[in-house]
Amino acid sequence: MSGSASELARRLGEHAEAVCREYLSNGHRAGNYWMVGDVRNTRGRSMHVRLKAVGGKAAGKWVDEATGEYGDLLDVIEQSCGLVDFREVADEARRFLSMPLPPPQPLGVPRQPAAARSSPEAARRLFAMSQPIAGTLAERYLAGRGILLSTHESALRFHPGCYYRDLVTGETQTLPALIAAVTNLDGEITGLQRTWLDPSGQGKAQLTDPRRSLGDLLGNGIWLGLESGAPVPAMVAGEGFETMASLRTVMPTLPVAAATSANHLAGLSFPAGCRRLYIAADADAAGRHGIERLSQRAAESGILALVLRPQLGDFNDDLRHLGPAHLAAWLSDQLVPEDARLFLPPG
Repeated sequence: MSGSASELARRLGEHAEAVCREYLSNGHRAGNYWMVGDVRNTRGRSMHVRLKAVGGKAAGKWVDEATGEYGDLLDVIEQSCGLVDFREVADEARRFLSMPLPPPQPLGVPRQPAAARSSPEAARRLFAMSQPIAGTLAERYLAGRGILLSTHESALRFHPGCYYRDLVTGETQTLPALIAAVTNLDGEITGLQRTWLDPSGQGKAQLTDPRRSLGDLLGNGIWLGLESGAPVPAMVAGEGFETMASLRTVMPTLPVAAATSANHLAGLSFPAGCRRLYIAADADAAGRHGIERLSQRAAESGILALVLRPQLGDFNDDLRHLGPAHLAAWLSDQLVPEDARLFLPPG
């Protein structure tokens, strides 16, 4: 057996129900599918795994209807066990399939034990393995997008060789990546978002999905400028990290949170003392549900919710193509006057 990702995924698919019972134990069988909350083994029904091949569709493939995520049983093992390195995922798959493990590492080479059966722990581990972005390809990538952030933004890190697996072909590779921590309001890392970068410095890596999230995301976000325990009278929330980092570039003292998706935006937790919540919208209507639900929750909590709209497709488009001064002027008419004076540059 070659041990390639595609071959391991195929072998796991031959035992799809047994894999689901082992790693998605909070779910149940319904016809030809295993139903569960998500790939991290949460209770629910939004994710379904095909147990037997039907009409040319392979067994072991899964889709999460709530998030749009999809993959195979190697992803199930990776996420449910909180693993980060592909070697660990492959070893666990072989263990389950009672296959021989590859030769052990040479004596004297310490090997870090697998992360606990928890995706937040896997996120914390990968974040700890990364480095500050100053002087790295990640900083160059952000600057190329017009995003200039303080070096004190502790949520951002760089990993020079982050594992990536193609969900269609099963091929694996390591690429440099921008790592953004997802935290709760106490500053505890609960997840992260990986943005794989082109090693040549030409933007994101040429991948089908160069950005993926990991861990416990609901209610949490990629926070820039949040001080644990400090009151936050005003803040901005939105879906995408680059959208929120663009706003942080022109309003560097205003806390911002990127929820990573429309569904997670709808469930974002509010910090203590929040009185005004600005919600960053894109020009299209893709995230309208998240905006409407978050606005409703804010109103129920006594928070004034106001929507900020870009002039172009999104706020990063505005920053790159119109410039920071133009973006600041565009925002000044959308902010409460008190906040415009506090957070926008003079003039």
